[in-house]
Amino acid sequence: MATSDDLPRMVLHDAAIENNIALMAAFCESSGMLLAPHAKTHLSKELCDRQRAAGAWGLTAATTSQVRTLVAFGAPRILHANLLVDAAAIDFVASTFLAADRAVEYLCYVDSAAGLQLLERRLETLAPARTLRVLVELGFTGGRTGVRSESDARQLGHAVAASNRLELAGVAGYEGLMPQGDGVFPDAAPELLAGIRRLATYFHEQGLFAGTPVVTAGGSSYFDLVAAELGPQNFGFEVLPVLRSGCYLTHDHGVYERTSPFGAELRSGILGPDAGFQAAFELQASVLSTPEPGRVIVGFGRREVPTDDRLPAVLGDLSGVLDTSGWTVTGVNDHHAYLRVPTDTRVAPGTVLRFGIGHPCGAFDRWRSIPLVDEHDAVIGELTPAL
Repeated sequence: MATSDDLPRMVLHDAAIENNIALMAAFCESSGMLLAPHAKTHLSKELCDRQRAAGAWGLTAATTSQVRTLVAFGAPRILHANLLVDAAAIDFVASTFLAADRAVEYLCYVDSAAGLQLLERRLETLAPARTLRVLVELGFTGGRTGVRSESDARQLGHAVAASNRLELAGVAGYEGLMPQGDGVFPDAAPELLAGIRRLATYFHEQGLFAGTPVVTAGGSSYFDLVAAELGPQNFGFEVLPVLRSGCYLTHDHGVYERTSPFGAELRSGILGPDAGFQAAFELQASVLSTPEPGRVIVGFGRREVPTDDRLPAVLGDLSGVLDTSGWTVTGVNDHHAYLRVPTDTRVAPGTVLRFGIGHPCGAFDRWRSIPLVDEHDAVIGELTPAL
């Protein structure tokens, strides 16, 4: 292993990862959901293998590059939760997944007649042996991709079903980016998920689906709502209800601690009152200087930790001696962090502090290798994100 004692360093707690994998698998089993965890979170073969071993139905990717990596990892089913529009990407998909002897199942999204026609033109030129399986993506006004109305989505579904080069495999959406109101969930999220359900029912009644349809939504914040709205109990026909949660794997001390059903405020009692995700990431960094009362400078910055959600949380010191309650990270440079502490604080340069992070995706892509540690902080493995 190429692990190092150099500081700062990011570590992952193995017990937390194991807890989170098991908890999500149990949730899916209890709610009748399938899981295609979003591998873009970590893009680590080691973690993909553990998720698959725990029963993952497939793996989700965001980009064609990630799809290529998952193929190299040996993934048998890939849900490309995005639109396929680049000629090189279409060529890769056709040669890899649409050959007569394909070994990997592949699905992607379509959200417009223009996008559908682009796919048809390129595939007509390539003439692969198999048809491309696509999901109609339903979106919302002001959002990202996705058809903006159910009526337009219905028309698109008919066009896909009539295509010689594509087939309708399901309906998709994503509730995680919807504006948050005062409630637990984004105000419009239930209606978006109900729209996915209505679309799937309409396509089924019209006989447009090729095979058992996939209905999919769900990040790591509101997957309990997705299970309630898109679980198999909501349909009078067979579906494959798929969650695409990714950040649940490591959880965090930020956005998912606030919003996950198994976060700080346990929202889902389906697995009992003590079931909760555990934050697996920990940054360890040294105190560099205490230049003035109430200020501590620590040796890490935005090059080592994500800051798009919130700044890291001070968890304590490595020895477990210091009382760090009231210590707050107030800012970062590339490799320096500013901490506000009580003015009577006494802490020596060289003291190693522990920090929790927010938004795991931004932690994985900052490190070429991440030590995996046990409950005694002994290194037991190494993760190598392919990001």
